[in-house]
Amino acid sequence: MTARSPRKIALIAAACAVVPLTAGCSMFSGKGGDRDTAYIARDVESLYAAAKDRLDRGDVRVAAALFDEVERQHPYSPWARRAQLMSAFSYYLMQDYTKAIDSAQRFLSIHPGNKDAPYAYYLIALSYYEQISDVDRDQSITQQALTALTDIQRRYPNSEYAADARLKVDLVYDHLAGKEMQIGRFYEKTGQWLAAQMRFQNVVETYQTTSHAAEALYRLTETSLALGLPGEAKKYAAVLGANYPGSEWYEKAFALMQENAPQQAGG
Repeated sequence: MTARSPRKIALIAAACAVVPLTAGCSMFSGKGGDRDTAYIARDVESLYAAAKDRLDRGDVRVAAALFDEVERQHPYSPWARRAQLMSAFSYYLMQDYTKAIDSAQRFLSIHPGNKDAPYAYYLIALSYYEQISDVDRDQSITQQALTALTDIQRRYPNSEYAADARLKVDLVYDHLAGKEMQIGRFYEKTGQWLAAQMRFQNVVETYQTTSHAAEALYRLTETSLALGLPGEAKKYAAVLGANYPGSEWYEKAFALMQENAPQQAGG
């Protein structure tokens, strides 16, 4: 999940504006750019200006290093607070998510009540979210993304970041449900009916609003029949029909129950 939507980009740009550069950048033209990367002692305003100038020109690697240098050389300056957040933003743009998270968390640990704290939490959430891998891999990052996204909603429910987080939470739930379905199908294919049923049941109970719920109900119908529980199979097929009457999964469940009707009568 690395694609960045126009809405996300707009949110990032707007948040970047909350830590404005008040010192002019004119002293750092395109010429002599190499001097910006020389980590020599400089006054805080010109050092911050160099970092912001590099960021504006798209040189995010050098920008991140210079913002870090602002904090290192002038740790007690108000500019250091701005630099911490801009460093996190620069690392995020580089897709160096570990450093982005570290910078944002450091900002929050020192300035927990700052007005820009919501944006720091948002950067952390995005940094986890964009690392979400396909369902074939370990989903620990997905869980961290979910925790960070729900944390934003809890802390700042009326913010624009919370609105974006809500949309992403739905996608994360769908991703986690997909992982459960994958494992459940594997268990079903290898005849581990009870283990498969537990996975499908988890999708129905925990991720019932995702795109995988209908298939999970069908698979529960299958596994219930395999376990010799036709009454349970009928129940799941009925729930599937009530909630997804026109779906392919209901049609398959209906056909499956019809095929097994004589066995049910005989049982």
